[in-house]
Amino acid sequence: MEITACYAAVMAIFFVLLSIRVIQLRNTLKVGFGDGGDKRLKRAVRVHANYAEYTPFALLLIAFAEQASGSSGWIHALALALLVGRLSHAYGVSQIKENFTFRVFGMGTTFAVLLAAAITILIH
Repeated sequence: MEITACYAAVMAIFFVLLSIRVIQLRNTLKVGFGDGGDKRLKRAVRVHANYAEYTPFALLLIAFAEQASGSSGWIHALALALLVGRLSHAYGVSQIKENFTFRVFGMGTTFAVLLAAAITILIH
């Protein structure tokens, strides 16, 4: 699981950055809970939450796929696709004038990784 662990570390750093962004916006806007009706905070909270909802499960499946398949190239491809997908989604949803291309690409890539990792596990 060395490959997955390295990507998980990178994704954890990004998670912390997303957390800090929410905290900074909360402090600036003096909002302790919820979004206070602010569109920027609402988007930052949703980006953070969506990342928290999908990334751990995908990484877990990739780790299991790494154990099952032993194919380092395939695991790098899955983990890199997840990273790119999550970054794309985060960027897209963060924009007040949202370009849905980044959001759709990010979620599509994330779903593809989830399915590919699950199928890899079932095949092996």
